[in-house]
Amino acid sequence: ISGEQVERSEMLNTNDALRAEGKIPATFTNLLLGITKASLSTDSFISAASFQETTRVLTEAAIMGKRDELRGLKENVIVGRLIPAGTGMAYHQARRAKDQMDEAERRAIAESEAAELAGNGADDTTTVDASEGAATE
Repeated sequence: ISGEQVERSEMLNTNDALRAEGKIPATFTNLLLGITKASLSTDSFISAASFQETTRVLTEAAIMGKRDELRGLKENVIVGRLIPAGTGMAYHQARRAKDQMDEAERRAIAESEAAELAGNGADDTTTVDASEGAATE
């Protein structure tokens, strides 16, 4: 989207994906932000809140239901975890692999449940009579 600010690495990854699909890559201009704007424009609301406008940043994150993935150095230090660099890198790689495995398991369970629901006919329905609290088949 014209005028949108995104991290350079995200832009490069998006363009790589577009090229792989045979599409025209997006054009962009590098923009060097000052320390205040750079800290507030990060994907991590914990990092942004630690720098400036704490109440506004945390309120916005709560209202929007945001989830901080704790990918950067600053937010990991703030919450007292190993940083994703040096000896802490192995911990973070293992955590990411587990998260990906958990997501695959969740998808498999959801697909299994959907297939099971689709396979059940109208004969197997159970109804509950609220007045008597008894289930009937």
